[in-house]
Amino acid sequence: MRRVNEAVREVVSAHIAEDLSDPRIGFVTVTAVETSTDLRHAHVFVTVLGDDDERADALEGLDSARGYLQAQVGSELRMKRTPTLTFAYDGSTDRGLRISELLDEAGEVGTHEEPAGEGPAGEELRP
Repeated sequence: MRRVNEAVREVVSAHIAEDLSDPRIGFVTVTAVETSTDLRHAHVFVTVLGDDDERADALEGLDSARGYLQAQVGSELRMKRTPTLTFAYDGSTDRGLRISELLDEAGEVGTHEEPAGEGPAGEELRP
C-alpha cells in the first residue's frame, strides 16, 4: 500500500504543478495519500501556502479538477481500479510550526545569564 500511495502522490502532485491553470490553486503541496485497501478511494492530503481563504479556494479548485486528476492517475498507473480522489488540508505542518515557535519561546525564557564572577547564590566563583 505504501508503494501505491507514493505512486498516486507522485502522479497527482506532478499534474497539480504542471497542468492545472485554475487561479484558485496557488502554492499547493501534496504531503501524503492514503488509499483504501480495495483501491476505491484515495484521500489526498495537501498543504497550501496562504491564509484560510486561500486554503479554502485551493481545496475548491482541487475538487473541481478531481475528474481530470483521477483520469491521469488511471492512465499513468496500472491498477485494478482507479481510486476516487478526495482532498483534505494537512494541518501537521501548522502544528509543527506552532511547536517550533513554542520551543523557541521556551528557550528564550529559560536562557538567562548569571552575572560574571558570581554563582547562583551570589557566591564568588574562582577560576
